[in-house]
Amino acid sequence: MSEQKHECQDSSCTKESCEGCTQNTSNKNKFAVDMNEYSSVKHVIGVASGKGGVGKSFVTAMLAVLLNRKGYKTGILDADITGPSIPKMFGIKGKARANEMGILPEHTANDIKIMSVNLLLEREEDPVLWRGPILAGTVKQFWSDVAWGELDYLLIDMPPGTGDVPLTVFQSLPLDGVVIVFSPQDLVSMIVKKAVNMAKQMKIPVLGLVENMSYVLCPDCKTKVNIFGESKIQDIADELGVPSLGRIPIDPAISALVDIGEFERFDCDDLDHAVRILETIDKGIDEL
Repeated sequence: MSEQKHECQDSSCTKESCEGCTQNTSNKNKFAVDMNEYSSVKHVIGVASGKGGVGKSFVTAMLAVLLNRKGYKTGILDADITGPSIPKMFGIKGKARANEMGILPEHTANDIKIMSVNLLLEREEDPVLWRGPILAGTVKQFWSDVAWGELDYLLIDMPPGTGDVPLTVFQSLPLDGVVIVFSPQDLVSMIVKKAVNMAKQMKIPVLGLVENMSYVLCPDCKTKVNIFGESKIQDIADELGVPSLGRIPIDPAISALVDIGEFERFDCDDLDHAVRILETIDKGIDEL
């Protein structure tokens, strides 16, 4: 059998262990899975974070709604298998169905297509007690077995961190780019760098950074109160050489819409610049 050639720079990597190494650039094609034959997806965008609790699902849902409002056919693949929240935000209570085409995604009130493990569970509060290989396999099935139909943008709500499932998304799905979400707290620079460096090692373009929970806007005087400290997004963006896509405030009105499953009614333009960046993908990543 001929030896597999790759570009691994890790001296500790052996022929036996190299298969899972992120330095092995041949892995991206090796682990890619085919899209469902009844799907036609133009652009796939990952939304990632270096740690949990920063509002990654919130940003994913907001980008999907804003793209939908501009007339794009949009879907969300909820790859955060053990912490799915997307169906709840949109008030989706039904279960996914299947036919000869495959698994059929649910639809929001404004026709955003959704696929999440919560749509397959008997009760939405049931825990997902699965190990890594099953989690990764489920994410791939959400791409290969779900009949997405025609979509302009499919947003991937990725689990936090740089572990097994994010690696599966990077290696198996044809990502056009990734948006990194964080909050303005201590150690944020290190956490963001981990997420950005993972994307770069996997040769996925980093489309930019979004700072969530960036500030609170006083309802009386309209002063921005930085309750988690001064914003760090521009400094980090400049240091890493990636765009700053927007700052999202803490807004009790939007939080209330999330609680009642009516997220699509939100009134917020803080990610308009991010949406314009996503729209330029039609013109080619190089133009970013």
